[in-house]
Amino acid sequence: MAPRMTPDTRSILTQRLADVWGRIAAACQRVGRDPATVTLVAATKSVSCDVAALALELGMHNLAESRPQELWKKAAAVPTARWHLIGHLQRNKIDRTIPLVTLVHSVDSERVLEALAAFGTKQGKPVPVLLEVNCSREAAKGGFSPEAVPAACDQAATLAGVSLRGLMTMAAYSDNPEDARPTFVELRQLRDQLRSRSGLELPELSMGMSGDFEVAIEEGATLVRIGTTLFDALEPSL
Repeated sequence: MAPRMTPDTRSILTQRLADVWGRIAAACQRVGRDPATVTLVAATKSVSCDVAALALELGMHNLAESRPQELWKKAAAVPTARWHLIGHLQRNKIDRTIPLVTLVHSVDSERVLEALAAFGTKQGKPVPVLLEVNCSREAAKGGFSPEAVPAACDQAATLAGVSLRGLMTMAAYSDNPEDARPTFVELRQLRDQLRSRSGLELPELSMGMSGDFEVAIEEGATLVRIGTTLFDALEPSL
């Protein structure tokens, strides 16, 4: 039998969302930022279409999926959300995925960048993208090395079919959020260097997840991708 929402799912998710927004506001206050400069992107990969729809109803307008196939399903069920792709995108899934998304966070190779540009050119509408950067330098993670990002940025600037909006990274897992700070500092500094050399605005920094989003905000995150803190154990398997 498929998982279903418990009767108090709404109240639990409402409280969790309030708590997250409070933590976002507090992190912004610590560094003198306006909370309106941070977008909460709710990662719905662990929950059903019904919970994704409830998230939208409760004010989480930006929803995200890691897998294109799951995004297709949930975007069909919750079409008025602003959907984000935060996982790897295979080139053969571009045509079906891109019309559904507001932003691709996870452009992890020049081949994907070129394929997205070809799609955007064909559609007459640039695809908004972020370059995924492996600042933690973990072998198991995808993305550009920090050293390769300037060349990828230069390439993106020549492609009319994409609109490069900024950078994305994921810190190495740790029980201590402070361990993520050097990763986030590096991404921000890399973005600032790219701004100077390219003239591009690059307004977005997608960094920070459930375990470290407050540190990410203190270091300049404009998009935080939060799943577990919002959705953990909302739908027990029956």
